[in-house]
Amino acid sequence: MIARSEILAIATDLGLAPEIVEKDYVLGWLLNGIYSHEALAPAWTFKGGTCLKKCYFETYRFSEDLDFTLSDVAHLDADFLKRAFSAVSEKLYEDVGLQISTEQLRFDVYRNSRGGLSCEGRLYYEGPLQRARSLPRIKLDLTVDELLVLPAVDRPVGHPYSDLPEGGISARCYAYEEVFGEKVRALAERTRPRDLYDVVNLFRHDEFRPDASAVLGVLQKKCAFKGIAVPTFGTIVGALDELIADWANMLGHQLPKLPPFESFWSVMPEFFSWLTSGVAAPPAPVAPIASDEQVFRPAVGLLRRQGAVGSSSLEAIRFAAANRLCVDLHYQGGVRRIEPYSLRRTRDGAILLFAIRTKDGESRSYRLDRIEGAEITDATFTPRFAIELTPGDSLWIPPVARPPSRGRVRRR
Repeated sequence: MIARSEILAIATDLGLAPEIVEKDYVLGWLLNGIYSHEALAPAWTFKGGTCLKKCYFETYRFSEDLDFTLSDVAHLDADFLKRAFSAVSEKLYEDVGLQISTEQLRFDVYRNSRGGLSCEGRLYYEGPLQRARSLPRIKLDLTVDELLVLPAVDRPVGHPYSDLPEGGISARCYAYEEVFGEKVRALAERTRPRDLYDVVNLFRHDEFRPDASAVLGVLQKKCAFKGIAVPTFGTIVGALDELIADWANMLGHQLPKLPPFESFWSVMPEFFSWLTSGVAAPPAPVAPIASDEQVFRPAVGLLRRQGAVGSSSLEAIRFAAANRLCVDLHYQGGVRRIEPYSLRRTRDGAILLFAIRTKDGESRSYRLDRIEGAEITDATFTPRFAIELTPGDSLWIPPVARPPSRGRVRRR
């Protein structure tokens, strides 16, 4: 298990409560335990917001629960689940010293609104922070009567901590198109701020955006299964007041900086237009690049683990870019407000942050090792160039059911 100091350092870098970072760390190892278990691994399919954070976009909102669709109804039995997670607990303690309290394992099996079986589980753990008060918990939501439209896929699990096992961690997940369609369905059915946040983020990722017809097909089947109408912008508008009222309370603790509600809500008309027509606004152009530079997209935490100067500010900058928020960059004794776009690496090994200076709209490059700090602001921006700060190696999404015209521009 990693040291408490590593959790505190990452929490400081991101501006999050250490407990949120610790839970993210534990979630990674818990997924490792589940997908190392002989019975659970082939029958449990990971889904939901935590799946997005851990298996698709490492630079994302932090999530707290684990949601799974199960293919074996026999697993929804409290005694079976206690035995299985006692075995998972034993493995995690042997592997990394992470302690899950077997005495406090709790699984409540019940009939859901469709009459099918579901289960809510509670796992209590002692992680790197080693708090003396009552143990923190992770909630499991399990169901067997969800509709899976597409085959599950095996995905690498993002675990940006120093004890990532040599072979990595992987999980059986909903396909990207299925996660997308499920999130739109969830937004229509329960209208929670995190669903709005997720839908807009999925839509904004131009380079990973699937064919709209694939998402719509999943959505139509999901809504038919749930017995609800396929949502439109008009039906979502009815929940506007509720979304505004809950925006800060439900999302604020999961994010380094809460974006203004309007910056997400304003995307909804464009999203629904794309979903039904398949036509999206042209993507922003790729920023010009010097002949001696190349775009550099390191995994989350890589530069920090390597001790690179300035790396402590990188994840805050990445988060700001993904959420279209300007950054106040502390650089060589001054503060520059910027729109962040990409990292570049020069032939001599220097790492540069390419950005637009907001006061005059001019392009600027800032050496990472000269960045003294970065503060995420609540000032939004409309991208002038493609944002290329998403980590580009460990969580790449294969091009399934995507039109060829939507691919990234390749550099030569």
